[in-house]
Amino acid sequence: MAVLNNSEVQLFLLIGIPGLEHAHEWISIPICLLYLVAIMGNSTILFIIKTEPSLHEPMYYFLAILAISDLGLSFSSLPTMLRIFLLNAMEISPNACFAQEFFIHGFTVMESSVLLVMSLDRFLAIHNPLRYHSLLTNNRVAKMGPILATRSLLLVLPFPFMLRRLKYCQKNVLSHSYCLHQDTMKLACSDNKINVIYGFFVALCTMLDLALIVLSYTLILKTVLSIASLAERLKTLNTCVSHFCAVLIFYVPIITLAAMHRFAKHKSPLAIILIADIFLLLPPLMNPIVYCVKTQQIREKVLGKISNICRR
Repeated sequence: MAVLNNSEVQLFLLIGIPGLEHAHEWISIPICLLYLVAIMGNSTILFIIKTEPSLHEPMYYFLAILAISDLGLSFSSLPTMLRIFLLNAMEISPNACFAQEFFIHGFTVMESSVLLVMSLDRFLAIHNPLRYHSLLTNNRVAKMGPILATRSLLLVLPFPFMLRRLKYCQKNVLSHSYCLHQDTMKLACSDNKINVIYGFFVALCTMLDLALIVLSYTLILKTVLSIASLAERLKTLNTCVSHFCAVLIFYVPIITLAAMHRFAKHKSPLAIILIADIFLLLPPLMNPIVYCVKTQQIREKVLGKISNICRR
């Protein structure tokens, strides 16, 4: 443990997978592959949407913003994950830790916001298809990106400054392979009540997004059930499958991790670390795959680009 003369810690220590430190180099191989697939998948989504005029519609613009959020999550956690599993380098300076948690929380809030807006997009498309394009014009959608980014920035901007004002004595071992606000503030030896209250407020904002998503799907189901034809019902619901999967992929690990921290009497450190890593790795990895598999327009464009490359 590195400690300054004034007893404040000089470095934080991240952890890999407890009990498997000897296998970190081998574990780094699948982790690197997961990151590579996630980055390539989301970059492909962005490239396809940018280069195909037929995809210049609100739904695909929202998908592009989701891909940007996923790329941000990947690049935010990538440096420390690779340092730990490739180099067994656990140390991170406080300033670097605060910066990392700012970006991780920022892109997490942004992804939650995008998923909420996408659910409203699906509701409008199903509930009022005739007015859909007049309500969600490309110009309005283009303005939503900066608005979502600003909301995320304003919500998480206090985090690093609130962590910097705390004192950290003796304890410097974090619980994950990356820095989180709630994990870092627990190491403080000074009063962290403000951090706890504000962290709870940000968590409530994320849960409010989820509540509004559930409300949107409730209204979607109500609309779908009013359709007489079973075939039309299934066809309409099929347009929501990709987004519904993205919501599950994003929120299930978050809720599971929160429940384990809150209710589990005998918490397994290994289980908590694995779920926390899944929380950052799974959405960027699976979202491009889900949208390529379930969205015909995206799938056709991707396969078309691949076939053109192969012919060359």
